[in-house]
Amino acid sequence: MKKKRKQIKDKKFRRGIYILPSTFTIGNIFCGFYSIIASFKGDFYTAALLIGIAFVLDSLDGRIARLTHSCSAFGLEFDSLADIISFGVAPSVLIFSWAFISLGRVGWLTSLIFIICGAMRLARFNIQKSPVDTRYFVGLPIPATAFFLATLVFYYPQRIENQIASIFIMALVYLVSFLMISKLRYRSFKDIDFRKRKSYFIIIIIALFFWLVLINPQVVLLALSSSFVLSGILSKMLSLWRRRKLPATSPQREKIIEEQHQP
Repeated sequence: MKKKRKQIKDKKFRRGIYILPSTFTIGNIFCGFYSIIASFKGDFYTAALLIGIAFVLDSLDGRIARLTHSCSAFGLEFDSLADIISFGVAPSVLIFSWAFISLGRVGWLTSLIFIICGAMRLARFNIQKSPVDTRYFVGLPIPATAFFLATLVFYYPQRIENQIASIFIMALVYLVSFLMISKLRYRSFKDIDFRKRKSYFIIIIIALFFWLVLINPQVVLLALSSSFVLSGILSKMLSLWRRRKLPATSPQREKIIEEQHQP
């Protein structure tokens, strides 16, 4: 009898473990949906903040699934559908309402292209079956892209009335849309292991980061998101420069070329 009760408890516990990552994904969807409503109301500060919270929840659900060994095909698809809402539609509506109203059709077309590129980025990630280096993402991830746009609004939450400023922001949206479907490599930071001794240094850096965020969140978060967006471009330029400096028959040159052509 006791053995049977224990089996029932274990079964319920395992079921709860599998539900846990999906709970974070549901929170992600809620934040994305409410961000859209806030954008319609003209509350751009709240809309941007909610996308930031969705970004944190999205980062946690995958890590929790891996830590609890509760990864599943359902979880992967559920997460992707949540991402297209919170990091595709929500930032697109936010940016259009914040900066593109005065641009008319050109503005909504830019927002539409952003959603399309984001959906393509997610689709490519989901069907990617060939072995890849898990330390890197191929193309700018859609959550990081949405976070970058949200930090722009978070830094200056008033509606953009200047048409020149709107055109500049439109150029940024086209840039990040292209980066999402590009083959530039971005660090995933999945290789960081907090159980190692060296991780204490990483924990100190994270603590310092949170301290800076508390002092000046708008500037620090915008600087962080902008740095990540630029990191893929700078990394590509650096690898091209290193490739030119090496002799044509150098093994290091061949290794760099091989890395650049990885899917």
